[in-house]
Amino acid sequence: MDLGIAGLRVLVTAGASGIGREVARAFTEEGAKVHVCDVDEDALDALADTDPTLTRSVCDVADRAAVGRLFDDALAALGGLDVLVNNAGIAGPTAAVDQIEPEDWDRCVEVCLTSQFNCARLAVPHLKQSDNASIINLSSAAGRFGFALRTPYSAAKWGVIGFTKSLAVELGPFGIRCNAILPGVVEGERIQRVFEGKARARNVAVADIEAEALSRVSLRTMVTARQLADQMVFLASPRGRTISGQAVAIDGDIQMLV
Repeated sequence: MDLGIAGLRVLVTAGASGIGREVARAFTEEGAKVHVCDVDEDALDALADTDPTLTRSVCDVADRAAVGRLFDDALAALGGLDVLVNNAGIAGPTAAVDQIEPEDWDRCVEVCLTSQFNCARLAVPHLKQSDNASIINLSSAAGRFGFALRTPYSAAKWGVIGFTKSLAVELGPFGIRCNAILPGVVEGERIQRVFEGKARARNVAVADIEAEALSRVSLRTMVTARQLADQMVFLASPRGRTISGQAVAIDGDIQMLV
């Protein structure tokens, strides 16, 4: 299926590994031009061999000065901007609320939520010049359920939903679509670290935590980064031209988080 996005200019934050890398690859496979950023310089360097068409920058998107430099790089490489994928996020601490260090709370919210503002505010003037403009923000199933022992992460991801819906209303008259993706339990190292943290906090086996988490998923399975990427490419294509203000869950039908 030709999605009609050849030449689309895309910026993906935290794009050197995991979900972000799959998103970048999915766009490039459809002929888009993609610039990625990441805090992991080694992972960015590795892209030169595995994904040589991707242009890239080192950037901590919680740092506003660094984001300014990122946009200078991205706009120079892409020649403009059609799509911003706010993918950057961290798991944050896994602990009871009274045991969370304030610095850990602040860092989680800065990376998972404030970074999206940092990027969107610089992207919007350029997106207004595009005839197929969109912003795609990464939220989480934790953005619609309570999540014990993960309060900073959940709070930030709920905030992403509000940010996205507000942007959709504000930017719709300019033809800019804004949607949020809500992944469920995503295969990979990050979720394994979360399971391990919860197992320690509750003094149970990691396998028990994983089994309990999947028992709350109707399809009893994790989702893959590629499934998330495919949805984002569709939303950014002309076929998604009337989809905006949506919180799109890709989670196998999660009933609750544990």
